[in-house]
Amino acid sequence: MLGRVDAKDGPSITIIIPTWCEEATIACAVAMGRAIADEVIVADGGSTDGTAAIARACGARVVQAPRGRGAQLHAGASAASGDVLLFLHADAELPPSARRGIEDALLDESVLGGNFHLRFVPNSFAARLFTRANDVRRRWLRIYYGDSAIFVRRSAYEVLGGFRALPIFEDYDLVRRIEGAGRTIYIRDITVETSARRFERAPLRTLAIWTMLQILYSVFRVHPDRIARFYGDAPR
Repeated sequence: MLGRVDAKDGPSITIIIPTWCEEATIACAVAMGRAIADEVIVADGGSTDGTAAIARACGARVVQAPRGRGAQLHAGASAASGDVLLFLHADAELPPSARRGIEDALLDESVLGGNFHLRFVPNSFAARLFTRANDVRRRWLRIYYGDSAIFVRRSAYEVLGGFRALPIFEDYDLVRRIEGAGRTIYIRDITVETSARRFERAPLRTLAIWTMLQILYSVFRVHPDRIARFYGDAPR
């Protein structure tokens, strides 16, 4: 078994937030993290603004790492002290009830981790399209990404090798290893919200590109380095 949480005392939780020039949102992100977790780590990729200083002032521990989400998240996880690692984007909003959701999920010792229901805001055609696509993909294909607030037992994370420094799909690469090693939980009754602004301009085209990249990676096993050449500005 890859992990165990004491059902009486409950697990300690570390939230890890990757950043690069996020001074406009990092204070809110750290405050939100502190309402959920025992420890908040900001894994900064060398921001040239005030991100790191603001994060420290708000009570987060800041670690520096080479820029790139996979490398940053792994650096944060390596510095964490919690029994559970919760990876959260700086522009995401997750309610304090997330802690109870994680604790309840991990009462089952066979569960290694999981994620939350993802909703894009504000309400628009693009937001509804991608919210629905993410829910269907998670429920029926067990495919999900970092924007849905992935959590995992630290013991399992370490055994599985953690995040890899990939240019794309660093989150789904970890998800596939977690899914292959044990059970995961999809917490649908607690929602993480994030902005749909990057989809608004061409939602159908973005969804098509997104699907094509997923097929290249999952079905045809194309390496992320090659996929990244075609990635451009299309968001995951």
